[in-house]
Amino acid sequence: MTVGIFYRMLIITGFLSLFHSAYSAAQHRSYLRLNELDFIALPLDISIQAILSLFVIVYSVLQMSGNFKEIKASAELDNKSWGTFKNLPSFYIFGHRGKSFSPYVVLQNQQQHMDVD
Repeated sequence: MTVGIFYRMLIITGFLSLFHSAYSAAQHRSYLRLNELDFIALPLDISIQAILSLFVIVYSVLQMSGNFKEIKASAELDNKSWGTFKNLPSFYIFGHRGKSFSPYVVLQNQQQHMDVD
């Protein structure tokens, strides 16, 4: 039996146990309603079964997933120099409204109109 099949069977067993504990909890609630009793807490065996099956599922999923790899936030930045770090071509705007506020551009436009006339 390979390791992968073992952990898959362990996951299936954990889910079946978790579903059984959920069904037992629902059955306990209906028992309390039929006997007109107040719900205080789940019985200890149902709670322990739910927690243990959850741990079995988490453990087997972690064992099947393999080794974790380090998440490096600066992995993309390793190949870039400081000169290109803040170079964002998507923010380049050449035809903007700022030139209408410049006195040089206004004078240049007036001279062009005078030369045309």
